[in-house]
Amino acid sequence: MVLATIVGTLTASRKTDALGGYKFLLLRPRGTSSAPRPERDELIVAVDLLGAGIGEEVIVATGRAARLAVGKEDLPVDAAVVGIVDGSEGIG
Repeated sequence: MVLATIVGTLTASRKTDALGGYKFLLLRPRGTSSAPRPERDELIVAVDLLGAGIGEEVIVATGRAARLAVGKEDLPVDAAVVGIVDGSEGIG
């Protein structure tokens, strides 16, 4: 899983039928003390499962875990918001 901040939304009027009805968010991954902060322009597109909003810090499942969270293993999704962070301790 990845910690990220929501920096925007994404609208796609033309997409595969399987993605109809899903809200998409633009996320900026958060760096850790053991990994450098991602480049400023590095963004993730994720399916929003919880109604998260711009500026919120979220937990993101990626790969197969994202598809399992959505409940459709054949869905063409790489990332899904599975948690909204209320607070954290011990991280900078």
